[in-house]
Amino acid sequence: MTTATSPVAPSPAVAAAKAAGKPIVALESTIVTHGMPYPANLETALAVEALVRATGAEPATIAVIDGVLRVGLTEEELAALARADDLMKLSRADLAYAVAGGHTGSTTVAATMIAAKAAGISVFATGGIGGVHRGGETSLDISADLEELARTGVIVVSAGAKAILDIGRTLEYLETKGVPVVAYRSDALPAFWTRDSGYAAPLRLDDAAAIARFQQTREALGIDGGMLVANPIDEGHAVSRETVEGWIERALADAAARGIAGKAVTPFLLGRIVELSDGRSLEANIALVKSNARLAGEIAVALT
Repeated sequence: MTTATSPVAPSPAVAAAKAAGKPIVALESTIVTHGMPYPANLETALAVEALVRATGAEPATIAVIDGVLRVGLTEEELAALARADDLMKLSRADLAYAVAGGHTGSTTVAATMIAAKAAGISVFATGGIGGVHRGGETSLDISADLEELARTGVIVVSAGAKAILDIGRTLEYLETKGVPVVAYRSDALPAFWTRDSGYAAPLRLDDAAAIARFQQTREALGIDGGMLVANPIDEGHAVSRETVEGWIERALADAAARGIAGKAVTPFLLGRIVELSDGRSLEANIALVKSNARLAGEIAVALT
């Protein structure tokens, strides 16, 4: 059971890795519950965990199950999440609500960062972060992921911000908050399915050890907050920016016509784009998540 002083429940594998000083990589569960259809979500989750283990690190997929903040899930628990409907999608605002009320829910980037930090995990792999939504200058629809990056000292390995967002404003928000945005082996900032968002990368590093040294130096200097590592999708699965924009414009129009808003927007857009792309976006999504998990494992190993 969780308690007021120990709200995090690591799995036996994660607890053993922690005790042995083995590197650990946090993984979010929203990809499983809201990011992909079944069975691709379960297959991807298991493949991602295997890729992390292949680097020498231990994977820790994070979710709230019956009010317990679980850091590390069994294959059976992953399968149950993959098949579940209408689960809570938890961020900073409602993570503690789910724990206190005995609910079950998956963790977004922000909630996964909170749990990872509480569990002493320094590296987290995801697909793409949330950010400033298109039209966010008037709607103020801005993901809590950005604020979490500013305050929580975890390295987040992603393929950049989701392409459905306003990339320019997302980048400006991160700069204002002092969050380092590091492109991996690229001078261009990637955006999920595309290798080039049209924006230059603020910083560039070309190996996992350099990324680890950068974060260790920030900590030694007393600089709070996390780091965003933007890992471009491989060229074989990348989609052109023009093609992606076409999918997004269609999906945004459909969302507006159906009155979809709030937390429901991103899952709807991603699902609609899978349809519009004839599955091509899903294939790209799976490829980039795997690539990010591999890099995150390498960074975690470098840190230890």
